[in-house]
Order: sequence, then structure tokens, then C-alpha cells
Amino acid sequence: MAKIKLTKGELKKQRDALRQYERYLPTLQLKKQQLQLEILQQSSLLAEKRHLADRKREAIKVWAGLLSEEIKGLKGWITPANVINSEKNVAGVNLQVFERTDFPEADYDLFLTPLWVDFAIDALRQLVSFQKEIQTIEKGIGILRQELRVTTQRVNLFEKVKIPDAEEAIRLIKIYIGDQMANAVGRSKIAKRKIEQAMFQEVAA
Repeated sequence: MAKIKLTKGELKKQRDALRQYERYLPTLQLKKQQLQLEILQQSSLLAEKRHLADRKREAIKVWAGLLSEEIKGLKGWITPANVINSEKNVAGVNLQVFERTDFPEADYDLFLTPLWVDFAIDALRQLVSFQKEIQTIEKGIGILRQELRVTTQRVNLFEKVKIPDAEEAIRLIKIYIGDQMANAVGRSKIAKRKIEQAMFQEVAA
């Protein structure tokens, strides 16, 4: 704890600071809880999307070997033209929320291309969309965890440093002021007795 002035002005300053810390701490604690809950929810969603992506990937492996021979220009058709995200705010933190992935039109000859190409393109686009959504969720979890670290540090600072320091400062100042008042009263009584003795001696003389 830094050196403090043992004055009434400092006492008021420390009391005001303590009230501010105690008012702000519950807000930080609530933010911490909200962030922890959101991280749990996003982690659960991430696990679900990874599972779905893995299942889609396994299904694609069955016929993936045909793609290089049968479909030209495939990469362009399954490369997103645009990834659409919305935003949501969690405890003051802005997060991206995956909405959809837009792909360019697959332009190929319907007569010369095998019938299963439409299915293949759709399946691959779904997989790419899962991957984009997973990336968005992972990025969001990273942002949330960083914010949680900062918030936890602030909670600890208030709980373990600021509030105890202010309480200790108030205690020390009150003890000092109390001692000073007691000393002043003692000096006053001594002075009063001396005056009374002097007056008594004058009367006696």
C-alpha cells in the first residue's frame, strides 16, 4: 500500500474511493460470469459444428476421387464469393455471428456433366460453410477469452488490492485521528487544570 496522509481530507478521499470500488466490483463480477457462460456456449457450438464438418468430410471422401477427373473449375465454384456475418454484443464485447456463405454460380454444361455434380458441389459448399462458421466461432472464443482474462485481472485487483488497501488506509487514519483527538482532550484538561490552579493561587494570595 502506498504511503497515505493521516488527515481528515485523506479519510474522505479513501472512503469515496472505497465506495466507488464496491459499486464497480459487482459490475465486473457480473461481466466475468457472462463471459464465462458465453465461452461455454460458444465452445459447445464449436464442438457441434466440428462434428458436423467431420461427418460431411467423411461422406465426401467416398466419392472425392472422382472430382479431379470429372469436374473442371470446381475450386472456383466452392470458393466463397462472400461470407455474411452479423454482430452481437456480450457483456460489452462485439462478436461476429456467422449467417451464411455466398458462392458464385456454378456455370457448367448440364448435358455433358454427370448428374451427381450438383450434389457434389452442394456437399462441398456445405463443408466450406462449416469451415467458415468454425473459423468465426474460434475467433469469437479467442476474443471472449482475452476479455475474460482482462476482466478477471480487474476483479482480482479490486478484491485483493484496491478494496483491502482502502479499508486499511481508513482504519489507520481513523486510529491516528482518534489518537490526536484523545491527545487534544488530554492537553485541554491539563491546560484547564493549570489555569484553575493559577486562579486558585491568585485568590489564595
